[in-house]
Amino acid sequence: MQKNNPALIGYFEMVAGCLPAGQILLNEPMSRHTTFEIGGPADCMVLPASPEQTAAVLLLVAEQTWPLTVIGKGSNLLVRDKGIRGLVLKIGDSMAHLRCEGETIVAGAGALLADVARFAAECELTGLEFAEGIPGSIGGAVFMNAGAYDGEISGLVAQVTAVGPDGTVRVYSANELFFDYRQSVFQSNHCVICEVRLKLNKGDRDRVESLMSELRRRRASKQPLEWPSAGSTFRRPPGHFAGTLVELAGCKGLCCGDAIVSEKHAGFIVNAGKASAAEVQELIRNVQQRVKMKTGVDLWPEVVILGEE
Repeated sequence: MQKNNPALIGYFEMVAGCLPAGQILLNEPMSRHTTFEIGGPADCMVLPASPEQTAAVLLLVAEQTWPLTVIGKGSNLLVRDKGIRGLVLKIGDSMAHLRCEGETIVAGAGALLADVARFAAECELTGLEFAEGIPGSIGGAVFMNAGAYDGEISGLVAQVTAVGPDGTVRVYSANELFFDYRQSVFQSNHCVICEVRLKLNKGDRDRVESLMSELRRRRASKQPLEWPSAGSTFRRPPGHFAGTLVELAGCKGLCCGDAIVSEKHAGFIVNAGKASAAEVQELIRNVQQRVKMKTGVDLWPEVVILGEE
C-alpha cells in the first residue's frame, strides 16, 4: 500500500469491509492483467471469489459513486499508460471453478475458456471444441458471444448467474441473453457475470481431443501466438476481412516503437518488447488511415481501450 496516498488508503479501508485483504490490490499495474502486457496502474483492484462478494463490492461502489471498471482475463483490452482511476473489479482465478453435472458444465466466470473446453473433453462431452485456443475467460466469452471455426458460445449457454449494479444476484435463462454477433445482453445491462452453465452432448473423448488438437495447430500456424497481443485488433467490416485489408494497404510489419503489425497475420498488432499503449494507439490510427486511403473502407478497433491517456 502507498502510505502517502490517502485516496488509495481510503479505497482499501472501505473495500476491506467486503473482501479479505489478500483480494485487494492497490496501485496495481494493469500490464500484469492484460494479454497485451501493457497498461498503467489501477488505483484499486478487487478479486471477488463469489457472487456474494461481487454483490458486496458493487453495493459499495454504488454507495460511494466510485468509477468502476470490470475486467476478466484482459484478452481484448488495451489499457492506457496512465492506468485506470477508481475500482477495477477482476473476475479471474479466484472465481474459476469447474464441475460437471451430467451433460452440463458449470464454470466460474473467471475460468479460461480453453480450460473449460479441455475439462469438457475430459468429461467426454462435445460441443465446445471450437473454443480451444480462444483467449480469455468463459465470462468474457459469454459477454461478447465469442466464436471461431463456425461455433459460437451462444449455442451452448443454458444459464448465467450475474450480479446487477444494485447488488442483486440473478439467474438468466438462455432466452434472456439476447445473443447476436459478438453481442449479449450484458453489454447493455451492466451486470457482472459470475457463473455460466453450458449444455453439451456426450461424445468420444479421443475424437473430441483430436479435433481440439487440430484446431490448436491451425490457430498456431496462422496467428502470432508467440507475442503478447489483444487478439484481433479490428472488427470485421461488412463484406471484408480486416486482416486482408490491412495487408492490401501494405501494413504488415508496420511499427510504432515496439508495437508492430504482425507479419504472420496482419489483423494482429503485437507487443514485440515494451510497447506503450500510446504506441499501439498511434499504430492503430496509422493503419486505419492507410486502409482508408487504399481501399476506402473504415476499420474500427475490436480491442477495448480503457484508462487515462
